[in-house]
Amino acid sequence: MKLPQRLSEGGSAPLVSVIIVNWNGQAYLERTLRALADQTFRDFETILIDNGSTDDSVAGLEARWPAVRLKRLSRNLGFAAANNLGLGLSRGHWIALLNNDAFPRADWLERLLEAADRNPEYTFFASCLLSARRAGYLDGAGDAYHFTGYARRRGHGQPLPGPPLPPVEVFGPCAAAAFYRREDLLAAEGFDEHFFCYHEDVDLAFRLRLLGQRCLFVPEALVEHVGSGSYGSVSDFVRYHSHRNLVWTFVKNMPGVLFYLFLPAHLLLNLGSLLALACRGQGAVLLRAKRDALRALGRVWGQRRSIQKNRRIPARQLLKILDLRPRPRSGGPL
Repeated sequence: MKLPQRLSEGGSAPLVSVIIVNWNGQAYLERTLRALADQTFRDFETILIDNGSTDDSVAGLEARWPAVRLKRLSRNLGFAAANNLGLGLSRGHWIALLNNDAFPRADWLERLLEAADRNPEYTFFASCLLSARRAGYLDGAGDAYHFTGYARRRGHGQPLPGPPLPPVEVFGPCAAAAFYRREDLLAAEGFDEHFFCYHEDVDLAFRLRLLGQRCLFVPEALVEHVGSGSYGSVSDFVRYHSHRNLVWTFVKNMPGVLFYLFLPAHLLLNLGSLLALACRGQGAVLLRAKRDALRALGRVWGQRRSIQKNRRIPARQLLKILDLRPRPRSGGPL
């Protein structure tokens, strides 16, 4: 999808555009919209892209939430394409992405804008995700990217530490509650719609990194997150898209000599994942994911050439933010 620079509309543009992608989110969407309605910062618009829901999550929504700009799609285009559509409809300088099962604290936008103002060397920002299923536990404190190609949410499933978490540079934000400059998303050409969903935020963060952008984790920007509220956390659907897309993310983005240096480890990661999930009865879906990843390598390699041609940082600079520990870890540590 070609992203328009800005939708021409009358009236002054808001500072922030909040984009929510919904698919069958009846159990959570109203709570998300109520949390946005309670924000202390008010200069924002809410754009809701409904991805062909088959439940009643958006039935009568225009009457209940007249300020929300609702775009109904006839079918599920995927998280990546729907967010790109929302980006094309947006008017704000800043873009806040929010899942339909994520519930921000009242000062969420205010804290993100304060962080952006205090830290001009950073251009995109990760929220502090709290588990909505388990009080007192983290859902994620920004994303980390291991040199093998494995991505994880920092601190996922870990108890909240006693001292407050510090603001630190992270590889990227989880798109459940992320904050970007609109111009940077346009420069990076938005999400890769071939991904459909899962790992698309990691891929976007990688491309922004290669363009010289940096991401800050903002611990005061608190959001409760259910996580996999639509698809389920360990379903075949999630396994397929996650394991197919992690291959594409690595091949597209790992720059220069680092690609060849880390390729053996990436292949071992894929083999190890296949063996581990085969023992859990999900080997067939992993084989299908890797097969489809390989079938598309011609297109992905073409994307790689374009991405690396436009890269603005030396490969060695990326080493400062990659997780270089010997083994990738699921979830924590921070």
